[in-house]
Amino acid sequence: MGKKVGSEPLGKLYGTGMVRTRREWRGVVDTVYYFFQWLGILGILVKVIVKPRNVKGFFRYRWMSNFLAVPMLLDRVTEGLRGSYLRIACIEYRLIIKEMAAIVDSLFRGDRRMGNDKAFSDKTVLLDENEMSAIMMGFPTLHGLSREIPCVYTSNLLTQHSLMHYLDVVQEFGLPGDVCPMPAAEAGISIEDDFCVLGKCAIQCNTTCDGSLLGNGIISKRLELEDGIPCFQLGVPLRHTEDDVQDYAAGEVRNAIRFIEEQTGEKWDWDYYFECAHRVNLATRTRMEWLEMNKTDYPQFIGMNLCVYSETNYMGVSGKVPEFTRTDAKLTRIAEKAMKNKEMYCPEYRHRAIVWGVQSQYFFEFLLWLQNCWGILPLTDMLSMLSTRILSEDDKDMAMKDLAWLYENMIMRNRTHGGYKTLLDNLWEFCEEFRADTVILWEHMSCKALEGMHGLFEEKAREKGIHLIWVSHDLVDPRIMTKQGIRDQVNRYMRTVMREEPVDPSLEHVNDDNVW
Repeated sequence: MGKKVGSEPLGKLYGTGMVRTRREWRGVVDTVYYFFQWLGILGILVKVIVKPRNVKGFFRYRWMSNFLAVPMLLDRVTEGLRGSYLRIACIEYRLIIKEMAAIVDSLFRGDRRMGNDKAFSDKTVLLDENEMSAIMMGFPTLHGLSREIPCVYTSNLLTQHSLMHYLDVVQEFGLPGDVCPMPAAEAGISIEDDFCVLGKCAIQCNTTCDGSLLGNGIISKRLELEDGIPCFQLGVPLRHTEDDVQDYAAGEVRNAIRFIEEQTGEKWDWDYYFECAHRVNLATRTRMEWLEMNKTDYPQFIGMNLCVYSETNYMGVSGKVPEFTRTDAKLTRIAEKAMKNKEMYCPEYRHRAIVWGVQSQYFFEFLLWLQNCWGILPLTDMLSMLSTRILSEDDKDMAMKDLAWLYENMIMRNRTHGGYKTLLDNLWEFCEEFRADTVILWEHMSCKALEGMHGLFEEKAREKGIHLIWVSHDLVDPRIMTKQGIRDQVNRYMRTVMREEPVDPSLEHVNDDNVW
């Protein structure tokens, strides 16, 4: 064990209980740095939980117990990292956790059961989980909050068993068990009455699939009929690559803005919108620069260091938090120095991979496992290949089309809709750009869109001479496919097809069925 990358078998850190046997030793400098970053995150959590209303919320809402695993999260997403890459991960996740803590604090502040701050609640617009917060870029005095993000999305990243209760609830209610478990879990939380109740109005979006629409229908009925919170359904065109739908899409955004103005009494602020649009453009240019780095022999933002931070910045922040702009610049400086010094994430780079499909939420550190166990570099993933469009910073008519384009191309939508080119053809173009010899293709069992193209992916992979590794999972339900079950699919391919031995054999089989 020590400061050198790969200096100890990482599998030895896992025990048979709920947590690891011990913390990872990274050498004196990195261990001290990491420890203080870890303490800083504890400080963020303490500042939130010391408020009486938040303590009350902790005991009222079942999903809140998952946040006890936040310190463990940092251990999982930095496993094996040293030097620049440890710092990049810590900086990113500290800001992400800070944002999440602010969301939870705000939800409890306005919640009728907890803080019951009516003035704050009347300035809050609820947004569903898969929906961008971009529509709030023109409302500086309003708060756009998603109740689903801490309850569903974040909870499942923290603890793999977090949503099983809600999945059972929704099936007991009579909904089918073969739909996507994420919107099913959201519906289960609503049925269980485990959402915070706040907000002057709500905006829902026809996000990605029939399951999402089904879940939104249940949630909106409870909001409108029981909580008295009116909902607007933002109908974004599915054919987002076609020019003939863009005027309609912009009209839908205008209607949503008008709805918010009517419900809250606030008016759209163009100056604030263009200020946010400028920051969105800076983030887009930065992300494209990071992707260019990943095309080199020494990629700098791979796996979770790219996807989770990009998703937070793109979907949840949308230019409204200046700290992300400053952090982007800081991360770029660290990465440029690391690339100049030819630093590496893991001891050996064997394969360059594009990760495609809908990722498993309960095993999102899987990408880190790929590089540590097999030397497979996850250069980029489907959910990170988001907007490359530079938004107008002065044209009001174009701004509405830009906003519509963002909603049409937000996470999941930009690849699962718009024709098979966005999902199939673009993948092989990315493989060529990034010089990838492997595709890790997540196969979400309940996602009918991707499963219907299974044969087309196989055919193209053979034609291109690219290794295609299918990885089945059920998004948020580990009972269907365990973490080890996911790893075994890669293990079998690497041993039988590639005839390779793992870089770190201790990670090939890990007893983590009960680990957070």
